[in-house]
Amino acid sequence: MTRVGVVRYINTLPLIYGLGRVKGMALVPDVPSRLVDRLSEGDVDLALCSVVDAVRAPVPVRIVPVGMLGCSGPTLTVRLYSRVPWERVRTLAADTDSHTSRALAELVLRRRFGADVQVVDFARASGGRDPGTDAMLMIGDKVIADAPAAGTWPHEMDLGEAWHAWTGLPFVFATWLARDRMDESAAARVRTAARVLDHQRRHNRERIDAIVAREAAPHGWPAGVARHYLADLLRFDLDARAREGLARFFAECAAVGLLPRAEVPADLDW
Repeated sequence: MTRVGVVRYINTLPLIYGLGRVKGMALVPDVPSRLVDRLSEGDVDLALCSVVDAVRAPVPVRIVPVGMLGCSGPTLTVRLYSRVPWERVRTLAADTDSHTSRALAELVLRRRFGADVQVVDFARASGGRDPGTDAMLMIGDKVIADAPAAGTWPHEMDLGEAWHAWTGLPFVFATWLARDRMDESAAARVRTAARVLDHQRRHNRERIDAIVAREAAPHGWPAGVARHYLADLLRFDLDARAREGLARFFAECAAVGLLPRAEVPADLDW
């Protein structure tokens, strides 16, 4: 049985929809920030992880190049909210679900607006509402289903849009990762799973309407918004342009001490 770590946000469905019916594959759901530990500890064979965890993981990992979660402009679901103009932000409450979004928020505030910001954890999904900070980062379905009331945070920023305006490049939030060192049995499972993941992503690209019809309401999304999000805004192919954006992000983060190094891990050796 191949164990695949997945995220249950609506934005991952084009990557994972239908995998639960694949014989010999078990899906292990968790939030992005915890999947790298599951991968490192051997609980899963490969996982859809925050990209910054590719260099922060407790064990060496490689990219499995069969898809990504990214954008080339607005995302809708990675948003900063602030009580004050961005250059005056001193405290940021960051959603604990994603390490990458947290790093991007801090990077944009520091590099684009010159803000001297301190970041603290914030788990709105667990019931928190007002963290008492200057700014707040939220990600995922809760941005649509549980967004702050209009007017409570007068300044808003879509971080995908902010990154693209700054660099002109796509942004990669998550990629499939596998451990660098595996025995042959585990390596064979990962290679087989990678072929399935690649096929499923390509197949799901042709049935976005069916995915939206079945999954939008359970995730708290209006169907029209969900279709625009999945079909028009998000990107799922780890192509050359996405890799360029990933390399730029790693370099920017390393330059300000948000990552220990700028090198993007190599792809899994097939």
